Amino acid sequence: MPKLTVDGIEVEVPAGATILQACEAAGAEIPRFCYHERLSIAGNCRMCLVEMEKSPKPVASCAMPAADGQVISTTTPKVKKAREGVMEFLLINHPLDCPICDQGGECDLQDQSLAYGKGHTRYQENKRAVTEKYMGPLIKTVMTRCIHCTRCVRFAEEIAGVEDIGAIGRGENMQITSYLEAAVASELSGNVIDLCPVGALTSKPYAFSARSWELKRTSGIDVMDAVGTNITFHARGTQVMRVNPRINDDVNEEWASDVTRFAVDGLMKRRLDAPYVRRDGRLVKASWAEAFAAVRDGIKGDRVAGIVGDLCAVEDMVAFRDLLSGFGPLRIEARQDGAAIPATTRADYLFNSTLTGIETADVVLLIDCDPRHEAPLVNTRLRKAMRTRTPSKVFALGTPVDLTYPVEWLAGGELPQALFDAFAAAERPALIVGMGADFAQARKLAETLNLTRGEWNGWNVLHTAAARVGALDLGLTTDGGVAGILADAAKLDAVFLLGADEIDTIALADTFTVYIGTHGDHGVRHADVILPAAAYAEKPGTWVNLEGRVQRGNRAVFPPGEAREDWTIFRALSDVLGRTLPYNDFGALQARIAAEWPHLEVEGLTPGVAGTATASSDTAPLRIRDLGGARFYQSNPIARASDTMAECVRDIVNAAQPLLEAAE
Repeated sequence: MPKLTVDGIEVEVPAGATILQACEAAGAEIPRFCYHERLSIAGNCRMCLVEMEKSPKPVASCAMPAADGQVISTTTPKVKKAREGVMEFLLINHPLDCPICDQGGECDLQDQSLAYGKGHTRYQENKRAVTEKYMGPLIKTVMTRCIHCTRCVRFAEEIAGVEDIGAIGRGENMQITSYLEAAVASELSGNVIDLCPVGALTSKPYAFSARSWELKRTSGIDVMDAVGTNITFHARGTQVMRVNPRINDDVNEEWASDVTRFAVDGLMKRRLDAPYVRRDGRLVKASWAEAFAAVRDGIKGDRVAGIVGDLCAVEDMVAFRDLLSGFGPLRIEARQDGAAIPATTRADYLFNSTLTGIETADVVLLIDCDPRHEAPLVNTRLRKAMRTRTPSKVFALGTPVDLTYPVEWLAGGELPQALFDAFAAAERPALIVGMGADFAQARKLAETLNLTRGEWNGWNVLHTAAARVGALDLGLTTDGGVAGILADAAKLDAVFLLGADEIDTIALADTFTVYIGTHGDHGVRHADVILPAAAYAEKPGTWVNLEGRVQRGNRAVFPPGEAREDWTIFRALSDVLGRTLPYNDFGALQARIAAEWPHLEVEGLTPGVAGTATASSDTAPLRIRDLGGARFYQSNPIARASDTMAECVRDIVNAAQPLLEAAE
């Protein structure tokens, strides 16, 4: 490990570290525009210049490796003059757009020009102007502001794996643009907005909506997929204006999918903001007391079932479970998609290799899943493994799709010997099973491939619902699943739908149905009573991600109108039904959860206990399904209510379809 001196302070850094990283370790602040910790080194902005002993001129600290005996100075007059010169060049063509630029208040160029600029310019000629580029419905471009740091280009190529952004021209005529000026066809494209250090790339849906200092920031957990992306809600008044990712190296690093970032406008559309009761075949507004009375009068017996949706918090599901346990045999199902996930032990349904661990896998087999669209931030980890590990190989069984890295697609039926040889030779083999797979058959294959190597467990289930792992922890499964409940609908006295919008409710047309949720989506079509609930940004709650990590989100805004937090609805309803729940506040509810499920009490990762599912005699081949592109942008009620997501379907998915058909 090299030792060097920075501003008189001796530091030791890992081999391969740069001078910039050594300076930061010594507490010195180094300005930069092109350098980013998660991208390759470009060294083209020159803002990070420092003085190195025996060097005839300042060196770019981001591109210079740290070595033993180096003596670095970051505050000398030479360094100050060099940085002032660089800043003057960067501002030569930059327009004075700060008053109207959405980056204002969060702009690296603003901050660094104040700290390191001269305060005046010697440049008198006309500034250059660049035509605007179209990058789709999510990214607003003002390319005259671009300083050519190429962060967006490197992100698209290295992280997203979609080479849709690049540079054309040379020198002053260089321009950053998308391929043929078409929409950037990446499920992670919004991250270039955070990466851009100036106002060249900003959020198109958020344009001219608010200033950063007007917004209240609240930490939360994303529910658009099962990864549990750490996010920050930026709210003004009663509305969430935007969502940005929070850094968490163990979960999402500092990225977020486009649905996570942009579907937030769906929180304000098609919302249920008052209770409704069906009278004479029509839904009419009612008071809470009238709605509760209708529920009480509508339930004629104890044969009650419940279906849990994909976005629910653990607290909501526990209160729901406690309410329905007061009736006959508990019958609640959380697997809306019909996935027959084995749940004999917790390890059966977790992503056991963990999100960080999957980057170290030697060989991976994907079974009936599309991680690029079902869990984009899992796909970035797999792509990283393919780019940084040698050897590393991915096999896949299913309908071929572009996963942004080399994949050997296998046909159904007998698997090739090369697959078994690769797994036998691997130190860290991994199997990733999608929701449409035959889990019993996949488990048999896992036993054949021997996925356990010491502490390594390569059995991974790729969940697509944020509530799924938490629901399985709570035991919210029934024999026959959702299909069984719908088939028995005529025999049931009532069915409760807790945010369940991904099922066909036609079978419930003649069954007394109570819907508790946020939007007027699929679940309300045959509901007799509708109780408006809070969305994920409007309540505190606990979510368990696909690897079993317990995470808590906070309330950013209050629910609209008369909508209430789900657990409070069940608590109030229990009084009317004569089955009072034993908690009156959120803390008491969490204490009740901790008493029965202690692993849900503390935030963090609780590994699944090693175990195997019950053996199955089913010998059917592994199923293969086809995933549509629109499903990524409209996978839940909030996303379906989002105008931005509808634009993505129109401009990205539908626009790309003719090109895909032509390529075939």
